Amino acid sequence: MTRKGMLEEVFSKALYADNPDLYSVSYRDFDSIIEVPLPEFIRVSENFELIPSNRIFEVKKGQMVLYHKYLPTTTSLDKSD
Repeated sequence: MTRKGMLEEVFSKALYADNPDLYSVSYRDFDSIIEVPLPEFIRVSENFELIPSNRIFEVKKGQMVLYHKYLPTTTSLDKSD
């Protein structure tokens, strides 16, 4: 299953077979990660139109991580001796 498929499955279950208020979504906003409850994410993203799935970093139900995306770091190497 692809990552997008896993994410779609998590959202589908949360929205149609469970209580969406139990879920939180963390998404990338420029250089920050913002975590909001799923219902708020749906409102802010205008039903997933303004925030594409590739900006979603993590989805949790309570403390359980259901989806996690690796974000590459952009740290520079320290070249001082």
